[in-house]
Amino acid sequence: MVDTVKSEIEAIASVHLGKAGDGSVVKPYVTPDSRDASLLVPIPRHLNRTAYGITDRDFLGHDVWNCYEVSFLAHNGYPVSGVLVVEYPSDTPNIVESKSLKLYLNSYNMMKIDDADGFSNVWWAFEEMVCADLHNALYGMSADAGSDELLFSPVRAMFFPNRQNSNTTEPFKVQFLTIEDIVDVDKIEFDVFNEDPDTLIVDDNLSSRTYRYHTSSLRSNCRVTNQPDWGDVYIHYKGKYELNPTSLLQYIVSFRDECHFHEEICETIYMRLFNKFYTEELAVSCLYVRRGGIDINPTRASRYDLLDKALIDETKYFTKTVRQ
Repeated sequence: MVDTVKSEIEAIASVHLGKAGDGSVVKPYVTPDSRDASLLVPIPRHLNRTAYGITDRDFLGHDVWNCYEVSFLAHNGYPVSGVLVVEYPSDTPNIVESKSLKLYLNSYNMMKIDDADGFSNVWWAFEEMVCADLHNALYGMSADAGSDELLFSPVRAMFFPNRQNSNTTEPFKVQFLTIEDIVDVDKIEFDVFNEDPDTLIVDDNLSSRTYRYHTSSLRSNCRVTNQPDWGDVYIHYKGKYELNPTSLLQYIVSFRDECHFHEEICETIYMRLFNKFYTEELAVSCLYVRRGGIDINPTRASRYDLLDKALIDETKYFTKTVRQ
């Protein structure tokens, strides 16, 4: 079943690759001169979740995408450039394949957007169009920019022009211990490079404790191109079993040869920890390094306050690691 699901996902996600499945060269992609929502490629979340016994009822969460290479034209041809931040909840029926989002955003590059009320109106118009198109792709529903449907959509798109100062902050307002700073890495054997929950050691505790660990040793691979994806993992855990830092690091390293989307990696880590330990509180964030001008940052948590308060800074947009 896993192989069948993998083939189905790869067939969907490879729409915009430069070669066909048989290796033959396809017609080069030509960037359109105006907004083209048909470029967005939705991928059903259930395709991966079903194979791992995961549902959207197992956690709360959201996916935050930072898109750095965004530009369009004002009515006078002036190029407006900046960063687009997109957020949507983890219970959307679909995700969007990352290259398709990049190509979609590129379709705005030569498009003139009316700015009768000044440049800020251009930003709002752009945000509404992106929000409408992503809403349709994520939910498989039809909504137009400025329509009533978008008033109730949980999909958010926020544009920050380059001429504005970005609000770059430390990624988390609570203190996380970097695992490599508290364990002797030289004395640890790392020999498992495919995800293995048996790597995690369960140590009994007499009382409930809270652990907050971070590591930048996450590497997984794109399930379509097999290119490496580099990330930082932040884990907040409270429970009666000790979250052994050595085994946790070995577990994170075991993703090194896995091929999954960023969201899938985060959900797998969350569910393995949740099922392995007696969990009172759990939140996992995977902040990935940008690739192709976009970084993807999924967070999954057991409670809303962990999702929005205990981990992420109040200014969660533009919260980044040094590598990002």
